[in-house]
Amino acid sequence: MNVTTSKNKEFEEHYSGMLAEYVTAIAWSPQGNTLAATSANGEVVLWQDGELTTLQAGNGQSVDCLAFSPDGKFLAVGGQDGRVKIWQEQELIATLENAPAWVDKLAWSHTSNQLAFSLGRYVQVWDADTREVVTTLNFADSSPLSIDWRIDGQYLAIGGNKGIKIWHAQDWDEEPYILNMPTVSVTMAWSPDGKFLASGNMDRSVTVLEWNNPDPWVMRGFPGKIRQLAWSEATTKLGAPILASSSVEGIVVWEKLEDENLGWEARVLTNHVGVINAIAFAPKSFLLASAATDGWLCLWNKAKEVSQILTGVADGFSTLAWHPQGKLIAAGGEKGELIIWSKILRGQGFGRS
Repeated sequence: MNVTTSKNKEFEEHYSGMLAEYVTAIAWSPQGNTLAATSANGEVVLWQDGELTTLQAGNGQSVDCLAFSPDGKFLAVGGQDGRVKIWQEQELIATLENAPAWVDKLAWSHTSNQLAFSLGRYVQVWDADTREVVTTLNFADSSPLSIDWRIDGQYLAIGGNKGIKIWHAQDWDEEPYILNMPTVSVTMAWSPDGKFLASGNMDRSVTVLEWNNPDPWVMRGFPGKIRQLAWSEATTKLGAPILASSSVEGIVVWEKLEDENLGWEARVLTNHVGVINAIAFAPKSFLLASAATDGWLCLWNKAKEVSQILTGVADGFSTLAWHPQGKLIAAGGEKGELIIWSKILRGQGFGRS
């Protein structure tokens, strides 16, 4: 385990609170003034200015996913009871009843107030402005395991058994583009520039599709199924983002090479001794965070070496989220801990944030 001295500490604890149970999901509002969190007990809370506000008390039914709309106006959550609930400025404005389906995936478009969420073997798209369902998409081969909109809002990708289907948002009735795979796409994500779509797979492989190139790259040699993916907003000299993928307790960072035939070069990061539950790059940076069941939140400088290890949970970390400006990082714990660390500001005349 790498030990970090106080001299090169980058982040210090800013806030610590508790939910009743396992923290299932957390997300910052796009403006960065609010952090939302949900728990396996059904709680939905907001953190603002050091205070926790409860939007929904625990009811014993897990809330599993949450997301803010791109303008920060709406907060959507979904969970075990099949309900998708949407709040606007802490007022519950819509409840979409979908029982007995379990809603565990949802995502807002980056360019409109359209919300896509999983529903059995389907994904439904609901418009917050008109309060109407826009379309119902049939994934068919399994329950959707991931949903992600491209940055321009033009395409919606859905991953699961046998690969990924990509729908054109301007014409939902058009047949989707299908990225066929002989395995299950466990996790999937568009790169922030919209040029690449990555899939982490059950057969211990990572697939990367370059948009408008029909031949995807396939990378193999992982110890287990790929659980997490994260793209950097920052780009290398080639103009390509970096991709991080996690499997069991290991992370592999992929950097695109100039030679198209060689594809992507791998760099292995090892420090965790527990299963990694979340990875994410800081905004506009190559600083990578990873949170695991070993109770460590590791910060990897330039996605290469551990620069700091954050702790503070009784068991393990379940999830993490960077503030949109990168000055705060939040994480949830398996026992309900909610912790926020702030970046230490250095130099004359600056206090700590």
